[in-house]
Amino acid sequence: MLRLRIYRVLLGTLGIASSVFGLALVMAFFAYQRPGSEPRIPTGPVGHYFVAFTGCALIGWAGGLIGAARDPFASRTVATTTAFVFALMAGVRMVAWGVGDYASWLGDLPRTEAILLLGLSIALVWLRPTVSECERASMTSRPHGSQSGSEAS
Repeated sequence: MLRLRIYRVLLGTLGIASSVFGLALVMAFFAYQRPGSEPRIPTGPVGHYFVAFTGCALIGWAGGLIGAARDPFASRTVATTTAFVFALMAGVRMVAWGVGDYASWLGDLPRTEAILLLGLSIALVWLRPTVSECERASMTSRPHGSQSGSEAS
């Protein structure tokens, strides 16, 4: 199935990207802690603390995305939740773009990011396996000799 292959590649790519970006954020925190260092991210010590926290969360989320890419029938909710979060992130970027305070610094970048995030959100929802596909996959993956509680009675 081409749709499932594209879905798995998308989840795997997002998982690897989240992991790399999360590691970069954690490394930025530790780089900032060196004496006399110049911050790469324009925040103070408290901002770098939250940057590191976000990096750790991204690394954790990457594990879920990579796991869903390995077994997409067992983890539909990972893609659904990721799609919801991408839509939420797009909304935040549109508010930031509309407010105007960020326009002098970011220009049209928030709008471009919002378009990309909404596109990814739609792709995750359209490409994910259906409930019936997941049920069929769980039936075929059950060992032949096993019985559920109702069948054993």
